[in-house]
Amino acid sequence: MPSDPQEAAVAVFTALADPNRRAILACLAEQGPSTATDLSGRLSITRQGVAKHLALLAEAGLVTSDAGSGRRVLFRHRSEPIKLAQGYLAALAADWDDRLGRLSSFLDGP
Repeated sequence: MPSDPQEAAVAVFTALADPNRRAILACLAEQGPSTATDLSGRLSITRQGVAKHLALLAEAGLVTSDAGSGRRVLFRHRSEPIKLAQGYLAALAADWDDRLGRLSSFLDGP
């Protein structure tokens, strides 16, 4: 995950732009740690497709992986990057709220 908050937000938004990646994150959030094979069975995506999506999600910091038993790798979702992106959006919204407030005051006039 990028250390710069704006770059991290861009990475999160890019990762979340794909419906398959959103479905993978939702599945991990609802059902807990899962392997790529588990996820492919639940989501009608090939295991190789899931693995590619998981790699992109990991780059954005949205998932982590832990060694399971044997050769199994368990993936977990991480909410911290989403919170960072929410903060970025909140800052943008606050800026717009301020501008719209000033416009409204101007239009209401004396």
